[in-house]
Amino acid sequence: MTTETRRDEIADGLAGVEARIAEACRAAGRAREELTLIAVSKTYPASDVRLLAELGVRDVGENRDQEAAAKARECADLGLTWHFIGQLQTNKVRSVVGYADVVHSVDRPRLVAALSGEATRAGREVTCLVQVALDDDPGRGGARPPDVAALADAVAAAPGLRLGGVMAVAPLEEEPGKAFARLRELAQAVRDTHPGADIISAGMSGDLAEAVANGATHLRVGTALLGRRKPFVR
Repeated sequence: MTTETRRDEIADGLAGVEARIAEACRAAGRAREELTLIAVSKTYPASDVRLLAELGVRDVGENRDQEAAAKARECADLGLTWHFIGQLQTNKVRSVVGYADVVHSVDRPRLVAALSGEATRAGREVTCLVQVALDDDPGRGGARPPDVAALADAVAAAPGLRLGGVMAVAPLEEEPGKAFARLRELAQAVRDTHPGADIISAGMSGDLAEAVANGATHLRVGTALLGRRKPFVR
């Protein structure tokens, strides 16, 4: 496939996603400017990230450090905002802090401490979102709703970190709108204590309209932009 052909494919995907976001905003009575589109580029090459940047996308999401670190280095000249959206092990924190501007998956105090230590060491400020578990699947990560407030307080107090808000993935066995409504309530409770924590990261290719309807500020979209996933090859 030529670069031009791939660019046309991505442009078509982006146009389709933007049309869906615009319709969701109209239905919810919201302005498009309230939403940040994060292009989730996992399993896709750095060349796709460059094409996305050419098309005006400024925010890129990754969920595996090995893949993300390499792409961030290759695309360092583009001035993009990098979002780490996958589950994060403490032994990967130093690497992630080296390139990630926003970490969406903060779900335990030990991770807060590790991120704070590495951000301070690197002289960086990293925006952190508290990942909320909206179901009982431990494999998907996230703090239980009763633990969210204390975890948000810990992030807000940690040197080198900025509390951005909350993140969640819709449960597989539940209507996304209902799940995102619960997230919206938790986000408001966090914002009541920390007024600057106004990010709600929710919504992916299949449920972005429901997320927009429930106050999402950041949408994490991959498949609808870039096509069906392929195994990542370095």
